[in-house]
Amino acid sequence: MPVAIASNFSIGVCVPTLNAGSLWHQWLSLTLPAASSFQLLVIDSSSQDGTALKAREAGCDVLIIKRDDFDHGGTRQRALEHLRHCDIVVFLTQDALVAGPEALLQLVAAFEDPCVGAAFGRQLPHSDATPIAAHARYFNYPATSRVVDKTDIPFLGIKTAFLSNSFAAYRREALLAVGGFPQGTILSEDMLAGARLLTHGWKLAYRADACVFHSHNYSLVEEFQRYFDIGVFHHQERWLLEWLGKAEGEGKRFVLSEIRYLLRKALWRLPEAALRTVLKYAGYRLGKIEHKLPIRLKRALSMHKRYWN
Repeated sequence: MPVAIASNFSIGVCVPTLNAGSLWHQWLSLTLPAASSFQLLVIDSSSQDGTALKAREAGCDVLIIKRDDFDHGGTRQRALEHLRHCDIVVFLTQDALVAGPEALLQLVAAFEDPCVGAAFGRQLPHSDATPIAAHARYFNYPATSRVVDKTDIPFLGIKTAFLSNSFAAYRREALLAVGGFPQGTILSEDMLAGARLLTHGWKLAYRADACVFHSHNYSLVEEFQRYFDIGVFHHQERWLLEWLGKAEGEGKRFVLSEIRYLLRKALWRLPEAALRTVLKYAGYRLGKIEHKLPIRLKRALSMHKRYWN
């Protein structure tokens, strides 16, 4: 039973925030009961909409940092240090809504296996998700759980190290022992942490029974910018692709799955999906040659513009 793990481990939950907005009240009302026996840390990047105040009033531990000091990996590494008495640390994002009161316990239950270093849960599309956004959730977060290690690389390729800090948990000491979260990455600090764990013999678990609602209706421009950033990450962390395999194979599998899904669910979206595919590929290829581009252009092409400051 999932509850058994909570009695054996000390568990912390961390969410980085920035102007969480109208969704924040719902996030707190859903997460607090699910994390009633856990230490809940909010790391707020100097929000101006009362996010930190509401978190304090709800009983959360709040750490406020300067907005320019936020770093995808560095800020989460700070959480590991702050939650030093916790065996397991769960990470959520401010727009990921737990789907039920047992979601966190079901995720943490993955650590009943002493070889599991990290686990992530299933992300379901929000009620307002477009068919294209919904398919992305269903493709990346299927209904079947699994546990992988580095022996799965020949079969799963880059997907072996896949993790998402929108809803993931880590064995704290294991992650710290392999170097923790990377600092200064544009994104995908979760995948890099997962790869580090794999290289040291740890397993990664996917728990399909632990669910949150989390999806993004990206615009065409945002889709391009996001994949530009992914290309930047893959260029800067080339060892990942050399070890796990190139991302293009997984991209082809995604496109074929998307076509089949839209043929059934939203035929009229196929031209838009085709355009998005072209934009994603163009953004990714440009990101892979970011070292040849001027900084002003990279900032314009990127979704995470502060990274280039």
